[in-house]
Amino acid sequence: MIKKAVLYFHTLRYLKPVQIYGRLWKILYRPKADLSLPPAIRPQTEPWTAPILKEQSLLSPVRFQLLNEIHDILSAKDWNNSNWSKLWLYNLHYFDDLNAQGASERKQWHNDLMSRWILENPPAVGNGWEPYPLSLRIVNWLKWALAGNILLSAILHSLAVQVRFLSKQIEYHILGNHILANAKALIFAGCFFKGQEAENWLNKGLRILSNEIPEQILDDGGHFELSPMYHCIVLEDVLDLINLFRCYAVLSLNSLLLDKVKQMMNWLAVMCHQDKMIAFFNDTALGIAADPEILHLYGDRLGINKLSSPAIKQDRQEVPVVEKLTFDDIRLTHLKTSGYIRVDNGPMTAFLDVAEIGPDYLPGHAHADTLSFEVSFNGQRVVVNSGTSLYGEGAVRLEQRSTSSHNTVMIGRKDSSEVWGGFRVGRRAKPFGLEIKETVPKGVLVRCAHDGYQRLAGKPIHWREWYFEEQSLMVKDVITGKSADAIGRVHFHPSVKIDGENNLYVFHLSYGKDISCQVRKGCSRLVDSTYNPKFGVSYANQCMEVELDNNESQIVFNW
Repeated sequence: MIKKAVLYFHTLRYLKPVQIYGRLWKILYRPKADLSLPPAIRPQTEPWTAPILKEQSLLSPVRFQLLNEIHDILSAKDWNNSNWSKLWLYNLHYFDDLNAQGASERKQWHNDLMSRWILENPPAVGNGWEPYPLSLRIVNWLKWALAGNILLSAILHSLAVQVRFLSKQIEYHILGNHILANAKALIFAGCFFKGQEAENWLNKGLRILSNEIPEQILDDGGHFELSPMYHCIVLEDVLDLINLFRCYAVLSLNSLLLDKVKQMMNWLAVMCHQDKMIAFFNDTALGIAADPEILHLYGDRLGINKLSSPAIKQDRQEVPVVEKLTFDDIRLTHLKTSGYIRVDNGPMTAFLDVAEIGPDYLPGHAHADTLSFEVSFNGQRVVVNSGTSLYGEGAVRLEQRSTSSHNTVMIGRKDSSEVWGGFRVGRRAKPFGLEIKETVPKGVLVRCAHDGYQRLAGKPIHWREWYFEEQSLMVKDVITGKSADAIGRVHFHPSVKIDGENNLYVFHLSYGKDISCQVRKGCSRLVDSTYNPKFGVSYANQCMEVELDNNESQIVFNW
């Protein structure tokens, strides 16, 4: 009980007062649906630009493929079927297929499905009336209309009922990307409809947006939850809002979004592997957010990339928040506000996590991955974090968030940050002592530490060095203070074939390149692991575990 109380204390003490108030309000307040008639529709001033199209998820009038699972919705109860995951049900209620590839060919299916949803999901009942799926569905229904489809009168009526209900349960208890989604839905509805009620929705959404965009989009362009996947989700939201503001000549926040979107695009370009897909830090998987190239193409359609780059803000010491350094042939990009570093060294690209796990009051998508790293060669991922295949609670979710699923050091079989539940964190690691310097003759050293294990006996500190030379990378770990059971891990992509033993290995890449690896200090072994690149998808892979020798290990990769 004492340990549990300590865990709750270190989880709750970071919350903002509005989150505590918001949770109490959510528990005590039960809003009622307002069934009055909808406002009139506002005329557009400019045409809607084609947005990002999702992958088809509606396979027949009743069959859905979501998160790599297929289920049939045969009756009203299936909208809330307890045998299926909460996340799958949420995705069911989003109605993403309305704005998916080939959607025009399924127009009648979509009309029928919206009408069916209204009949089988009475107001204020079930998953579909929770704020987040409400927000995404409202936007999807309105995007469908903006694309030139006619909403039936019953659907327009339901939309107004949904927006009114959403406006009474904004997710102040969560904040982050959730409250941005709430604001986006209110703004879409406030622009689509006209009259005083619609103006109230619009103004409420704009107020939330004006507060949250400066808070959530960091000066280097990254989203503050520090998940590349959620960065892509929020970037699409910002692009959609720019699109909408042009349709209805809403100017009050357009300049704010235009200033931020260019920085967000640049941040995303830095955080992509050579395969042009995002690196796996915190909750990240492929197939949930739009691919980076698709986001950039959407920006092109909106003319974003033709805008002059906004001036990057400077901190108080007038030091750029995005620092680009070149050491002979080694190029280093430091996203200083986010805390990620990219290193390009010939055929190799590495991503180093010297970041905090996320905002203190919102660590729900954080993993215990401080000082982890990923590496790719000529477009092939080689060293990988293990990814994310599901949400909710349980052993698999906890394992995927744990330090052991990332390329860093675990001490005393404890996680560097106390991840627990589905989306909770108690005590969390804080990085410090970051140093980037050129070394003789032609190398680059990145050194950093974190204090996540200070809560353990002996108060150990984990120091890590990445030393890059022309054709090599050395990863050195040192534990200061007393420690026990210090184990470093390096997870490899399933496509990498590994030969060797006794601290000497050869990694065979799919395009014919071999990389040698020597564990110069420490005792290594290969173990089975899993790689989880998408929700509902896991592959077997291999992980190299290295027991530290006298609190130190050294691993050298040569190519």
